[in-house]
Amino acid sequence: MTKQDIINHVSEQASLSRAKAEEAVETVIELIKESLSHGESVILRRFGTFQVKQKSKRVGRNPKTGEEAEISARKVVRFKSGKHFKQSVNDDSD
Repeated sequence: MTKQDIINHVSEQASLSRAKAEEAVETVIELIKESLSHGESVILRRFGTFQVKQKSKRVGRNPKTGEEAEISARKVVRFKSGKHFKQSVNDDSD
């Protein structure tokens, strides 16, 4: 499913124009990105939690050459799915 598919579904389900549905989806995505960029977690009950984790600097290896290379410290976004989300995915796969 792509972002356009989500916009189309929101448009149909909420009886909104495509433009309004796109604006709504974009607003939600921007809010999530903004919160995460400020170090805040985004908790969506019954769905899951987005969190920013700090990864420390480390030494890695180039798989092709075996040469060591330093991997700089960085922030990564983690998603932990909620219990109800996991259950719905598992129920639908049967």
